[in-house]
Amino acid sequence: MSKIQTRWDSDPEDEQKPQRQSHRSNVQSKRTKTTHHSDTPHPPSASHNLSPIPPRILPKAPFFQGCRNVDLYEKLNRIEEGSYGIVYRARDRQTGEIVALKKLKLQKETNGFPITSLREIHTLLIAKHPYIVNVKEIVTTSSMSGIFIVMEYLDHDLKSLMEDMPSPFLLSEIKTLMRQLLSAVACLHRNWIMHRDLKTSNLLMNNRGRIKVADFGLARKYGSPLGPITQLVVTLWYRAPELLLGAKKYTTAIDMWSIGCIFGELVNKEPLMPGRGEMDQLAKIFKLLGTPTEKTWPGVSDLPLSKTVNFQRQLCVGLRSTFPYLPEDGLDLMSKLLRYDPETRITAEDALNHPFFL
Repeated sequence: MSKIQTRWDSDPEDEQKPQRQSHRSNVQSKRTKTTHHSDTPHPPSASHNLSPIPPRILPKAPFFQGCRNVDLYEKLNRIEEGSYGIVYRARDRQTGEIVALKKLKLQKETNGFPITSLREIHTLLIAKHPYIVNVKEIVTTSSMSGIFIVMEYLDHDLKSLMEDMPSPFLLSEIKTLMRQLLSAVACLHRNWIMHRDLKTSNLLMNNRGRIKVADFGLARKYGSPLGPITQLVVTLWYRAPELLLGAKKYTTAIDMWSIGCIFGELVNKEPLMPGRGEMDQLAKIFKLLGTPTEKTWPGVSDLPLSKTVNFQRQLCVGLRSTFPYLPEDGLDLMSKLLRYDPETRITAEDALNHPFFL
C-alpha cells in the first residue's frame, strides 16, 4: 500500500536539541506511592514495525483563528527554554489556576508556521492520557504573531528532583514511575507517535508521585513502510545505538532504549551512560553491554557509520555489576530495554506485562 505524503511526513525541521536551561523550581516533595492507571493496555504488538494507517491532516493557519488571547494569562516566571519554545509559569486571570504557558518559536516556514510546532500541537491534542501532559487550550496574541500552548503545570521535572534527593528512589517507587512512563509511551505508540526525546528532564512530576511525559517538539507520526527520517533526535545520553551508527530508518524501539536509560537512572540516581560525544557514547554502551556482533545484532555491520567504529572485542562491565541491588526480574526488564537489536527490543505493551510489575 503506498503512503500519501503530507507535510507531516517530511523532516525539514528535525535537528538535535541542545541541552535546555532549566529554571524549574526544585521544591523538595514528600514522595508517596501512586495508584496505577487502571486502564488495561491493548494486546502487545509483535514488533516495532507496524502496518500503515492513513496520514492525519494537520491544521492550517485558520485553526488558530477564534483562539483566546494570551493576555488572559499572567506570566509569573520563566521555567525553561528549549529549541522550539519558551515555557513560562503563568496564572489564569479568570480562575487563578496556575498553568504552564509555552510560547512557540515561529520561523518563516511553509504556510508561515514551523512544522515542528504543528507536530507538537497535533501530538498533544490526540495523545490524551493520564500520564501525558494535558493541553488546556491554544492561545494567541492579538495580531496572531505569537502562538502559545496552555498546559497543566507540574511542580518538578524528574531530573531536577533526583538531583535534590538525598537517596535513590525505593524499588516500589521505581516500579510505580516506570509503569506510568511505559503506560504513556504505549499510548503514544498505539497512536503511531514516536516521542524521540525521552529523558528524565522531559518527565514532569507532581507532589503526589504522578509523572507526565512532556516536550513533544521532536515527536512525529510514523507508518509502514518506514521512510528515511533524521538521525539527529534524542539527547545523546538516551540515544539508541542504531541512531549513533547512522540508521536512516528506525522505529519506536528508539523510545524503548531511552526508557531503559531512564530506568537505570532511577535505580542509581545518576545518568546511566553520560557520553561526551557520539563516539564516547558508543564506547560507554559497548563497555556496559559488550561489543555488538552480527550474532547479537544482525545487520549492524551494514549501518552507515559502522565502518568508522572500532568493534574490537572488550570486557564489559555488565548489567549485574552496574545494578547490584536490582532483583532478577528488574535486571531482565533492563536487558530487554537495552537490547542491541531494535527488532527484538521489548515493546512498551510487553514491558507493561513484564513480571517486574507483578
